[in-house]
Amino acid sequence: PRPRRSTSSGAMHRLSRFVRSSAKRVSVMPRVSTRQFGAGLVQHRHTPVNNLETKFEFDEDSKKEIARVLAKFPPQYKASATIPLLYIAQEQAGSNNWVTLAAMNKIAELLEVPPMKVYEVATFYTMFNREPVGKIHIQLCGTTPCMVAGCGKDAIKQVIMDELGIGEGETTKDGMFTLQEVECLGACVNAPMIQVNNKEFYEHLTEESMKALLETWKKGGTPKEGNQNHVKTCEGPQGKTSLKGGEPGFPEFLDIDKMIADKKAADAKAS
Repeated sequence: PRPRRSTSSGAMHRLSRFVRSSAKRVSVMPRVSTRQFGAGLVQHRHTPVNNLETKFEFDEDSKKEIARVLAKFPPQYKASATIPLLYIAQEQAGSNNWVTLAAMNKIAELLEVPPMKVYEVATFYTMFNREPVGKIHIQLCGTTPCMVAGCGKDAIKQVIMDELGIGEGETTKDGMFTLQEVECLGACVNAPMIQVNNKEFYEHLTEESMKALLETWKKGGTPKEGNQNHVKTCEGPQGKTSLKGGEPGFPEFLDIDKMIADKKAADAKAS
């Protein structure tokens, strides 16, 4: 007769048989969401416009901004400026809203850190684009509030794909639009929403208002930012119902619309 297996080896044998039989029953792997949890591929891929031979230099305006940013940190903690410098590189005139490998290497040189320290940051945040994107870079929030509020982010996404003829992560042939689904953008109360070019928020979207936004951009226009309905900031359908007069000893709540208008007027006067 065959010798009996020890208890531990017998258990391992049964576990092995169970795993093999389970693997045979699974014919299709479950689908995984394509939502961006980081800025595209984590590993760099050389392309004709982004490789070790690509040149990058900060212009004079960027150098002034870098000096202002670095002044906030002690010399031994310059690495804390990694995020601001990546953003400056991406926003620099001619960068077209993306950060090249050469730009990241230049930042590492300025901050006196290994290049990998900069790569780690750039690959983690969806705000940094490591490959070319369209002139209108649409980042669609895909988390729970935007899924369930209003018509839902899936309906908004379908409108964008149908109107532009592209899928998620793709750019139109004319280089005008790129669509990317990302994690929470922090405008949950006004869901569903999109962010464009890391700056402008367009909130309380419907299928109709999303189509209108796309049409405006196609015609070269600049649509109104913020809520795309009658709601002011994040007030409910009844308007402002509380916090109307402030509290004793505290200032009145700021009028954001007036602050923006005053700032634009001051900038226009200065120029």
